[in-house]
Amino acid sequence: MPEDEDRLAALERRIAEMRAKDAPAPHQESHHHRAQLAWRMVVELVAGLLIGFGMGYGLDALFGTLPWFLVVFTLLGFAAGVKTMIASAQEVQARMDAPERDATKDGDA
Repeated sequence: MPEDEDRLAALERRIAEMRAKDAPAPHQESHHHRAQLAWRMVVELVAGLLIGFGMGYGLDALFGTLPWFLVVFTLLGFAAGVKTMIASAQEVQARMDAPERDATKDGDA
């Protein structure tokens, strides 16, 4: 009775899908993901600051205009770091919203 086996296999797939959908996400995994995101944002900000500081100090040393380029490029580095952090946050938010959009789209169809 192949049709009974096919129906049973389809039922098992549906049960597995429902269990996977309703299962809560592991707390530990969610916690690590948030910590990783926080560190990524901190690194992006600090990298922008350090690159701006280094470029400003280098130009000041080259032209003998210490502290002007240092201040300007440090502020530009900070702005670039903040801009990169915002882009990362938007990327993560889009990833988090994707399942909700898919569920809404599937529900409308």
